[in-house]
Amino acid sequence: MTPSTATDWNQSSNGQVRVAYAGTELKDLIAADLSNSFSITFNDTVQELETFLGEQSIITVPDIILVEVDKDEECFALVERLRKNMLMNGLIIVMLSTQKNKEQVLKAMRMKLHDFYTYPFATSDLRERLNFLVRFKLIKPRLLELSKEVDTTYRMPWGKRALDLFISCTMLICLMPIMLIVAILIKLDSKGPVFYKSKRVGTGYKVFDFYKFRSMRTDADQLLAKMAEEHNQYAAEEEGANKAAFVKFKNDPRITKLGSFLRSSSLDELPQLFNILRGDMSVVGNRPLPVYEAEMLTSNEWSMRFLGPAGLTGLWQISKRGKEDMSERERKKLDNFYAQKYSLWLDLKIIIGTVPALFQKEKV
Repeated sequence: MTPSTATDWNQSSNGQVRVAYAGTELKDLIAADLSNSFSITFNDTVQELETFLGEQSIITVPDIILVEVDKDEECFALVERLRKNMLMNGLIIVMLSTQKNKEQVLKAMRMKLHDFYTYPFATSDLRERLNFLVRFKLIKPRLLELSKEVDTTYRMPWGKRALDLFISCTMLICLMPIMLIVAILIKLDSKGPVFYKSKRVGTGYKVFDFYKFRSMRTDADQLLAKMAEEHNQYAAEEEGANKAAFVKFKNDPRITKLGSFLRSSSLDELPQLFNILRGDMSVVGNRPLPVYEAEMLTSNEWSMRFLGPAGLTGLWQISKRGKEDMSERERKKLDNFYAQKYSLWLDLKIIIGTVPALFQKEKV
């Protein structure tokens, strides 16, 4: 069968995203609701999709692979083959299914697919997600390069930077003895390094090394994927909502005995003073997010938070200090408000409101 094209491929020259689709059960729904937004080539089977992809050049290769899960699960085998293809290994891949199957969802997550939707779902949500993934793909492979250029689009006000330097230097001098004691206790408490370093996304999607005192087991990152099977956005899809833009776990087994104290006292946050000193982030701003969480802020509305300074403490940390009932939407709205309204005077108010617990109590 010859693949049918929902819209002329030449429209892609006007900026339309190209999608290669495989499947028949949701084909009519996708064609009706997404064809005006994307240039879609429809294929009935996974085999036809693979044949179609094999005929593409670097100029015509689609931006997105949208594939229905077939009864033989050949779609997963196709993904593995595409990952070994130099031309195709960077494609955005999203799977659709008409049946709720936890094993398929977990398999998709382990393969690190970009997303997995189980019908019924809102096609408007799918459209928004696909558009975001394309935009983020343009940034993500070059995030380190972009971080070198971010100063051309965002300049921290000199007053804010001066305040950051004064606070970070003063606190480092005063707290250095405590930091040395904490470092010794960490080495005595469990095997592993004193500091935990992770990639975080800050202002303008700038990626930097984010420092904390280690409060988790050394295999914490491996445990995260297993825990996410029960708690993250894939599990949430059965409830009809994505809840994991800020991933949190109660009674987290990854945390060491000392780590629990460090977190409850916020002492684990002290190394971020070095991040502030280096200019990676500010004392006040929106909390920099892990890359996997930044990817999940899919709309223009929520990605606005990255247009403001990244910081150690901010509006949502002081708005309901000590409470766990702040909704994810409330946090996002406060982040956006700060990104639009931040000023030196607002920073001073937030710092005063944060004292004496200046550092965020984070349970992630």
